[in-house]
Amino acid sequence: MIVAQALTKSFGDFHAVKKMDLQIRKGECFGLLGPNGAGKSTFIGMTYGSVVRSGGELKVFGYDPKTNAREIKKRLGVVTQDNALDESLTVEENMHLYCSFVGIPKNERQNRINELLEYMNLSHKRTARIQSLSGGMKRRLVFVRALLNKPEVLILDEPTTGLDPAVRHLLWGKVKELHQAGTTIILTTHYMHEAEVLCDRLVIMNQGHVVAEGSPQKMIQEHTPGYVGIFDAKDREKIQSLFRDRADRHFHEDSSGIYLRTPALADLTNLHAEHGLIPLQIRPSNLEDVFLKLTGQELSSDA
Repeated sequence: MIVAQALTKSFGDFHAVKKMDLQIRKGECFGLLGPNGAGKSTFIGMTYGSVVRSGGELKVFGYDPKTNAREIKKRLGVVTQDNALDESLTVEENMHLYCSFVGIPKNERQNRINELLEYMNLSHKRTARIQSLSGGMKRRLVFVRALLNKPEVLILDEPTTGLDPAVRHLLWGKVKELHQAGTTIILTTHYMHEAEVLCDRLVIMNQGHVVAEGSPQKMIQEHTPGYVGIFDAKDREKIQSLFRDRADRHFHEDSSGIYLRTPALADLTNLHAEHGLIPLQIRPSNLEDVFLKLTGQELSSDA
């Protein structure tokens, strides 16, 4: 569906995307992860022509976005980071307006709007003005808007940022249904658990480069196998002294505590009996650990 070869985008002296090679296959849910400024949104913009690449090759549905952006946009749906809804109009009026933008025939618009409002549990709000909706309702309406043209590829650009867990899980369920129905989905997110739940395959980007690619489980096994213990910050010096010279142990610290990753569960459970260290939590390694390691935000044991 989407193929990039040595894809590059520069803004003056700043290189946002650097010789990216990437292939997104039909029917998969593909994730783009990375810190702010990694190049994710720039890549998304290049796929539908709002950002013009500086070099390399890019094909979407076999088209070049530089010359066929209109044809590509007809087959894409985009859930943007910003809702960009007209606050003075009603739910239904907003959707009719967007139908006119994307060229949906007039005789098909009402049925399509009705169907999608029902799908996203918003039928009861069809005559409500946007300004009266909750944040979660507005976000669900942006999904309705993105689906109006029955897209072959659905781009979700940080779709659940700022939402409460109930709305986030509702949207996850809808994304899974669309995926199972054959829609190709591209997801950018800062929620690592969201990527684990939804993505078949993903890449992690950092400073314009793809630094890892694969399924979530493959990445965890390759880059951060084992278990993580979370300790109180007061245990910092003891943990550093115990593991400073152990190459197979890694730790980093943030406001919630000290994170120590070890290959075996016993390495963590034995810390209490042998050294009086009591972890606040022990869990298997996850995609967040991979992200922190590959983007340089995890401190190794000799840092």
